[in-house]
Amino acid sequence: MFATLSDRLSDTFKNLRGKGRLSEADIDATAREIRLALLEADVALPVVKQFVASVKERARGSEVSGALNPAQQVIKIVNEELVGILGGETRRLRFAKQPPTVIMLAGLQGAGKTTLAAKLALWLKGQGTSPMLVAADLQRPNAVKQLQVNGERAGVTVFAPEPGNGVGDPVSVARRAIEEAKRTLHDVVIVDTAGRLGIDAELMQQAADIRDAVNPDEVLFVVDAMIGQDAVNTAQAFLDGVGYDAVVLTKLDGDARGGAALSIAQMTGKPVMFASNGEKLTDFDLFHPDRMASRILDMGDLLTLIEQAEKTFDADQAAKAAAKLQGQGGEFTLDDFLEQMQQVRKMGSLTKMLGMLPGMGQFREQLENFDEREIDRIQAIIQSMTPAERANPKMIDGSRRSRIAKGSGRAVSDVNQLVDRFFEARKMMQQMARGGAPGMPGMPGVGMGKKAKGRQAPQPRKAKGRRQSGNPAKRTPAPAADAAPETAPGAAFGLGAGQAGEEFDPSQLPDLSKYLK
Repeated sequence: MFATLSDRLSDTFKNLRGKGRLSEADIDATAREIRLALLEADVALPVVKQFVASVKERARGSEVSGALNPAQQVIKIVNEELVGILGGETRRLRFAKQPPTVIMLAGLQGAGKTTLAAKLALWLKGQGTSPMLVAADLQRPNAVKQLQVNGERAGVTVFAPEPGNGVGDPVSVARRAIEEAKRTLHDVVIVDTAGRLGIDAELMQQAADIRDAVNPDEVLFVVDAMIGQDAVNTAQAFLDGVGYDAVVLTKLDGDARGGAALSIAQMTGKPVMFASNGEKLTDFDLFHPDRMASRILDMGDLLTLIEQAEKTFDADQAAKAAAKLQGQGGEFTLDDFLEQMQQVRKMGSLTKMLGMLPGMGQFREQLENFDEREIDRIQAIIQSMTPAERANPKMIDGSRRSRIAKGSGRAVSDVNQLVDRFFEARKMMQQMARGGAPGMPGMPGVGMGKKAKGRQAPQPRKAKGRRQSGNPAKRTPAPAADAAPETAPGAAFGLGAGQAGEEFDPSQLPDLSKYLK
């Protein structure tokens, strides 16, 4: 959603790199580019004005003028200001001292309240609670049925005494749901209310009546992040008419410009508590302002990635695989490789996970074109091998590769490519597990057996007609160390040659697109 904003801000900061100090003109130009980037992202004008004014004021202060790297200091300021307009800190649910905790969802029709109710219930179930969904949207056709289906998928109880489709009293259903939750020992009640295509008095009155009937501990306003500036207007209307405690953003995985997420907390004074960024019931989590700001600035979101890994990865399996890579407990085999891939698959979309890594904005096109089914194809090839072949891939000769290709429905070239990549990946992981960094000469754990072609130091040519003495002591002494040609930083690591002191250019990094095919 924030791709355009992220690209514009990255281009803005590139113009600052390499400058020892920032002039007034540099600060004004940067502020102008940031203003345009935010306006193009559909951020509300009052928020843009306040944000840019704060960035300019701080950029002119001592924290930038006295910094060794002014460009990085400006990025730090922009990051902190982004965190501020996104809400500052993570807002968490307040649970009732005496169960059940009642959560009421409100918002316009089409914002995704019913699906979000099931996502929230599944998330709360994972937190160790026993939630119950309440079908109080009795107007939209099949809203009750939709909640029942989603509740069944989430594995939670759904209280739906009325058929809906215009039949039943939603206030009565909500009130009865509290008594049912107490009787059945459910400690959280999530009330799904009706919406409208637009704001009207009847909608507001019904939501207010349900609020008064159940006295909720949390009222969450559900808003579609793709509706742009109108999200702020709708949020303000609900705040005035019904009142709510926090905001839930849905459809953050859409292709809209994302201004609602950057505007709504600042304009309404109510924090964003949850974010939904996909169609699966698991595509839902707490909204962390600092992590969202980091994603916008293409600095990644490693904390979320680590949390997802901790939820899905088997610690014992991971420890065994790590031991094998370090040369303990046997050889790392294709079975281990398959187990690790299946663990990664449980974390969700591989494209989303890769997008959480710092600097992946420059590979956005390759990520968007990545085929998620590639893991299924790899799994089919590995599972078409015999246990002996998976344990020792070196025994897979031509005839075996042909049989494996037929068994998996793939081409022989796909089998060849998988086996070759497995050996490359295993070698790289072993180097990293032993404390080295692949491709970096002189680092521990990296083999130095063969010299890379084209990187050998040129040998001095013998002068014609001049004989070399067989005694090493009588030979011409080698040139002094300080006479060696100046080498650009990073040239020894394969990052491309340049002048000493020249700023590192990420475009010189090797092309990673082949690993995303």
